[in-house]
Amino acid sequence: MGQPRMTLPTQLVLHVLMSDPDREMYGLEICAAAGLASGTIHPILARLEKVGWLLSRWEEIDPAEAGRPRRRYYRLDPNSIGIVQSALRRTAVSVQTLARLSPRVLGAE
Repeated sequence: MGQPRMTLPTQLVLHVLMSDPDREMYGLEICAAAGLASGTIHPILARLEKVGWLLSRWEEIDPAEAGRPRRRYYRLDPNSIGIVQSALRRTAVSVQTLARLSPRVLGAE
């Protein structure tokens, strides 16, 4: 397992996912919670999945019947939670800075 660059957007995404590590979230939910655009989130999710920190799955619906496209759901790989926690602890960005930049991430709203 490698480690992605821990940019601020990557940290925000990881904090969102760590807020409830067992919960599956789809991309737009993560966007809203992290306060980031879809074009920022999806490459991060792809990188996190590539290094083995995330698991993903496509929902099984009929898009025509549901009236919307299928969603891809993401969650932390249970085996990576300790690694993610450690990586977040090593980052230079403080929790206060993250809360100021995106209060939803840490439940400050």
